Amino acid sequence: MIKLKNITKWVNNGNNRVFLLKDINLQFNEGEFISIMGPSGSGKSTLLNVIGMIDDADEGEYHFLDQAVHEMKEKQRALLYKQHIGFVFQAYHLIDELTVYENIETPLLYQNIKSSDRKAMVADMLDRFNIVGKKDLFPNQLSGGQQQLVGIARALIGAPTVILADEPTGNLNSKQGEEIMELFRELNEKDGVTIIQVTHSEKNAAYGNRIIHLLDGRVDHHAMEQYTKTV
Repeated sequence: MIKLKNITKWVNNGNNRVFLLKDINLQFNEGEFISIMGPSGSGKSTLLNVIGMIDDADEGEYHFLDQAVHEMKEKQRALLYKQHIGFVFQAYHLIDELTVYENIETPLLYQNIKSSDRKAMVADMLDRFNIVGKKDLFPNQLSGGQQQLVGIARALIGAPTVILADEPTGNLNSKQGEEIMELFRELNEKDGVTIIQVTHSEKNAAYGNRIIHLLDGRVDHHAMEQYTKTV
């Protein structure tokens, strides 16, 4: 479903080239729940942004559903992203000036879905996440856990093939975090949504059926072997 071949990304610092990602070769299959781990600065979020088409790699090949993303123009990539990818962020990234209802509806406005259908789809999401009573509230009137639920509802409303989650429980207390991870597990097991999450937490990483370790922008095969032996 997702194939990354020799993906490399760098920034120029004066005359020096600093590698954020170096020769990443990975394959993700449909229906997997994958956790990406590694210390700060190891390239986890950069990798997620490349997979999510928010960022371009400088070298390498990226295939998504058999389409060559690395050869696409920005407009084509944006179309693919909107059709297939839902993003969940640590900082929620809700729009402060919009209500819960309007935040969840936002992705549908880009998809030429008629008003009555949008209304029904948002109602379904509000119902599914038990936030019907919050629909007219603004993000700053919600708890962190509620804001993250709205973020997930917004990511899901377009029926994405893949959900990319960047430290999705980073700003939540442990109980809220556990509820969010259980929700991801359910989405993966019952709905068949492919999930790729970046996390610092070994407990959260264990929800995945595969863990990828990064170190200094590379896949850390040694850490992955060590982890496999201890599990």
